[in-house]
Amino acid sequence: MSQVYRPSEDAPLVRLMVLETDEPHPHTKSERGSFGEILHSHFARAGAEHHPPLAVETNQVFVVSEQGGRIPDTREFDAYDGLLITGSTFDAHGDNPWILHLLSLLRDLWLTRPKLKFTGVCFGHQLLARLLGGSVAPAASGDWELGHSRIDINATGQRLFRTRSDHIFLHQMHQDQVTQPPTPHSAGELLLPPRGGQTEAAEVVCCWGSSSHTAVQGLYMANRLFTTQAHLAFDEDMVRRQIQMRVDSGGIEDLEHADRAAETAHLEHDGLEVAKAIMRLFMFDDDGAGFEREED
Repeated sequence: MSQVYRPSEDAPLVRLMVLETDEPHPHTKSERGSFGEILHSHFARAGAEHHPPLAVETNQVFVVSEQGGRIPDTREFDAYDGLLITGSTFDAHGDNPWILHLLSLLRDLWLTRPKLKFTGVCFGHQLLARLLGGSVAPAASGDWELGHSRIDINATGQRLFRTRSDHIFLHQMHQDQVTQPPTPHSAGELLLPPRGGQTEAAEVVCCWGSSSHTAVQGLYMANRLFTTQAHLAFDEDMVRRQIQMRVDSGGIEDLEHADRAAETAHLEHDGLEVAKAIMRLFMFDDDGAGFEREED
């Protein structure tokens, strides 16, 4: 399914393939659509606030083949600037056939489409970390990071989000996490090769933020990769419903923790700022707010 937001006829266009790895709560789906449709609306807002405003086209493909989805062919990405992998109740460290098939596709795209941008949210963040040789596992504590959460950001995060603050707030919904971020050694030279030859530093994947629960809250690689463990497009109803789905399925057993998290669902968060930062991965925003443009 394809959707287009166009603020003007001459607005620069960013085309994004959204790989849906789960479905939202039935009530959310009836009100707002699939996760891909929800993200389209969110990125349309980010595109509208870009300088200059951006047109945004998304194509949503449900990829869980065991639930009636399909994995796209590499040729389907030829007309796109990037891809985004959504959140999911599946484990990014799992070996479900569709997950292994998706990893194979992503590896092919990473190696053969050097200009394609890779973005991911929650499950998508973890899967892209796994693709590049990082480690993904349940939190050692066994608990969940839920609801409105503070994320401490480093200098990379401050530059990406164009803020002097040392933190942002986003909604969380996960137990699994990236336990070891990708490194050139873990990825191998095919995926993260030296920039200009054997003697130069390899391509670097940076962590831009952390929390007390999860050390790796997001990954960034210049002109190539942007991920976030937290969700950027959740509203109050979505937070409450997604928590309840995990309680009902038995995934969340600490009901007091779930209730406390649900009580934070109404709090404002910085999801739009994260979406705007992702859009800048595709096209530079000339409203620098004092932050210099990173060289290619």
